[in-house]
Amino acid sequence: ENGVDYSVVLAEVAPLTTGIATNEMVADFCGGNPRLIPFCTFNPFTDFNMGEQLSKLVTQQGFKGVKLYPTYNYFYPNDSALYPLYAVAEKLEIPILFHTGSSVFKNSRIKYGNPIFYDDVAVDFPNLKIVMAHGGRGPWYEEAFVMARLHPNVYIDVTGLPPQKLLTYFPDMGRLAHKFIFGTDWPSVDVKKNIELVRQLPITAQAIDQILGENAKRILGL
Repeated sequence: ENGVDYSVVLAEVAPLTTGIATNEMVADFCGGNPRLIPFCTFNPFTDFNMGEQLSKLVTQQGFKGVKLYPTYNYFYPNDSALYPLYAVAEKLEIPILFHTGSSVFKNSRIKYGNPIFYDDVAVDFPNLKIVMAHGGRGPWYEEAFVMARLHPNVYIDVTGLPPQKLLTYFPDMGRLAHKFIFGTDWPSVDVKKNIELVRQLPITAQAIDQILGENAKRILGL
């Protein structure tokens, strides 16, 4: 109906801020549906042997990526405690999606959402697919853009951002379209309307196709 071929389903375990949707819940929800792409999650304060866990989740349960929430679970993404997880994700060639920028949820701490921390991660793991959700929303649009422009393995997703304002936030978005990924943060926004607004952006048709699907297809190996 809306021209959406695939949806990513995210695990999220952040009881102090947003709530709980465990890896097991996501696996059950996706239930082998090939159009639903499950992403698992980890918390460096409560999860141990994260790299080993990730390997099992990918090889045994079909997870296709990771979502981490620094602003909700209060950790810096360049913390070395996460490096074993990054190493396994890099080896398995799966992306890690990070919440960046501001948040509307109570108890969030946005200092952990600064995109500058991904400079370390991108340098230390040059083949790890790093996706910055919300593009540093609020204080750090420019920092997010610089990270994506500087590092071949760093991308921006535009979930939670009004499409009609994307060129205000990222004036050179059209020139870096191969680094931008469409997303909606559904159910908080209307999927069909967001797609229509992206198609109305004054950038090339090729750039729009990249943003709406080609980049995600490449990163997810679809």
